[in-house]
Amino acid sequence: MTMPAYAEELGGGTRLPSASEKAAANQLRQILASHAAGDAKLRVLDDAQQAAEITLSPALSSLLMELLRHIGRGDAVTLVPVHEMLTTQQAADILNVSRPFLVSLLEKNEIQHVTVGRHRRIRAEDLFAYKRTRDEKRGNALANLAERDAEHL
Repeated sequence: MTMPAYAEELGGGTRLPSASEKAAANQLRQILASHAAGDAKLRVLDDAQQAAEITLSPALSSLLMELLRHIGRGDAVTLVPVHEMLTTQQAADILNVSRPFLVSLLEKNEIQHVTVGRHRRIRAEDLFAYKRTRDEKRGNALANLAERDAEHL
């Protein structure tokens, strides 16, 4: 079974899933969701029409459902191994910020990085740790604003 790439390697071009790929992703996500309580067993056909059975643990099913949810919505998806070393542009793209803004975060030591020659590199794991912390702070700030707003109603 071959699946198209939704994003080439980091920094490469991306393509959005087609309508049929979105439909297939949504269908597969619904099938996995209906078996979310335990191990899901899938039977797939390879190119030679030979059936193979695959058992997905709940954790793997959950991860796959998250991926399929994005594809089903029509999002381009890039997979990043946690030990991958990212360029400043790749890291900025993941955080959805400009490269100069990311560099300012690095200079303030808000995100761990290493310098290789004249270039800064960020471990994906460190970038995602920063992103989690940033998102938690934003969530807390929004919750506080909502709470204050509710007091004035």
